[in-house]
Amino acid sequence: MNIVKINKNKINSIERKHPWVFSGAITSDTKDFKDGDVVTVCDHKDHFLARGHYQHATISVRILTFEDEELNQDFFNKRILNAVELRKNLNLITKKTNICRLIHGEGDSLPGLIVDFYNGVAVIQCHSIGMYNSVELISEGLKNALGKMVTAIYSKSSDTLPQRAEGKDAYLFGSCVTPHLALEHGVKLQIDWITGQKTGFFIDQRENRFLLGKYSKGKKVLNTFCYSGGFSLLALQEGAELVHSLDSSKKAIVLTEANIEINNFGDKHKSIVADAMEYMKDLEEEYDIIVLDPPAFAKHREKRHKAIQGYKRLNAHAIRQIKPGGIIFTFSCSQVVDKFLFTNTIIAAAIEAGRNVRILEQLHQPADHPVNAFHPEGEYLKGLVLQVD
Repeated sequence: MNIVKINKNKINSIERKHPWVFSGAITSDTKDFKDGDVVTVCDHKDHFLARGHYQHATISVRILTFEDEELNQDFFNKRILNAVELRKNLNLITKKTNICRLIHGEGDSLPGLIVDFYNGVAVIQCHSIGMYNSVELISEGLKNALGKMVTAIYSKSSDTLPQRAEGKDAYLFGSCVTPHLALEHGVKLQIDWITGQKTGFFIDQRENRFLLGKYSKGKKVLNTFCYSGGFSLLALQEGAELVHSLDSSKKAIVLTEANIEINNFGDKHKSIVADAMEYMKDLEEEYDIIVLDPPAFAKHREKRHKAIQGYKRLNAHAIRQIKPGGIIFTFSCSQVVDKFLFTNTIIAAAIEAGRNVRILEQLHQPADHPVNAFHPEGEYLKGLVLQVD
């Protein structure tokens, strides 16, 4: 077993069960370790601390267990079953909603692993080489936990692994024609995990889309950064007067229009291909509701200031343009921008726009995207519902 020794001044975070070991905390020689190796983490006196996957990166070890146990099939069976049972107990998979995140990395004590579920199909996405090396164990664990609920398992990690790693996307169990039909709060969605972004859909906004629907009856809605139209669909289902879906990607608009068509919402919907930041400067329509759900403006701390300026400009445009009494759903999925900084940025945008703004609701990622209490970095999605006088 490969041993990783930790500087005696750096073991506190591990003792507090933080699941990451940074390269600067390691005192032993790891140059001969291979990416994905299982390693045992020890203190300076060779006492066992944890076990996990090694990678030559800033985050050198992703800890899977703080117990002295093997990372074998039995281990993965137990962890995956625990994650699946949580979703079942929360009744997250129903007749009206068969889209759910089954495993959310550190939140389910499986750092480096994402598994999303789409009406019988489990899509695995690995963010570490160690997890990618374990996909067969993961696949078996999913079959064990889900039983007849799963008809196919697809591994999609070629886009999420380091460039030096060779990740092959393939079915590990069964097969399925894409796009595949699934349901979210009764709305039909075509999911394509092979050519779509991430695992095919952005599940983390499921409950926020449902909330938007409650606000949308009889309203004119602009959904920016729409991707495949999730917010638009829930607004239309709940009686929006009209919905305009905007994205800079023509491919995203094609996905949106396909979902609009299968739900028979076309008579109240219009698609717009445009850059949201530019489009928001001078809107052609007066909207009751605007949705701002951009991709992460900053994935690294050194990009945070630029991201904050981007959020401020985007929200200031929306606050200026929306009709009096209008509602803005605004979000950030940038992990390095916490909820307090995001809120302060929105307040700065309101001051710049010169309009009175009230915060009606503070939004978050849903229960199938849990945050490990010892890993606050896992709280990445934050949102606000604003009312503009």
